[in-house]
Amino acid sequence: MLESYLGVLIITFLAMFFMIGELLVKLKGLGMVLGIGFITFYFLGQSPTYNVWIMAFVFVVGLTLIVFDGKWINDGTLGVIGLVLVLLSVAFAATSFTHALYSVAGVLLGSFSSLFLMKALPRRDMWSKVALLDQLTSEQGYNSLNESYKDLLHKEGVAITVLRPSGTIKVHNQEYSAVTKSKWVERGKRVKITSVDGTKIEVEEVE
Repeated sequence: MLESYLGVLIITFLAMFFMIGELLVKLKGLGMVLGIGFITFYFLGQSPTYNVWIMAFVFVVGLTLIVFDGKWINDGTLGVIGLVLVLLSVAFAATSFTHALYSVAGVLLGSFSSLFLMKALPRRDMWSKVALLDQLTSEQGYNSLNESYKDLLHKEGVAITVLRPSGTIKVHNQEYSAVTKSKWVERGKRVKITSVDGTKIEVEEVE
């Protein structure tokens, strides 16, 4: 039976680190084998009661939901439910409240630590729809911002700081960073927007 609090923490940490890591990056199955080995050792290390086997089954259900969500559903809902089931399973299988806390901590730390593997190893196609949605949302926001800036072309405003050559202007009660390619423009002078490139605004003083 696992007696050491640190041992419980390490075993659950390694189990989730390798299993979640296998889902996120290409570990060629080694991560899942190691993860299953560590979590099996954890459950076998508890008091051999009927409750432990039920919790082991709950763990498998939770992990299955995480995999199913990452591969097919892609909205995170089943993944969160699966993680909750995993946490409950290791906690209720523990022999004491303190062991349960260390087990839960190990699961959480291992799961989040596995994210660092994505910086070093090839990624799997998991939660790709969520990543794509975030990318599209960002692009839409950026494009929307560009369109609003394009509408400023040929509009007039006031320099609220000295443009040397960059500074701040106000157009329709909105402040924008701008640059002048000609002479410096003093504060309070009227300016006209002559060019807009993305979010870069070029102005000239209105004579």
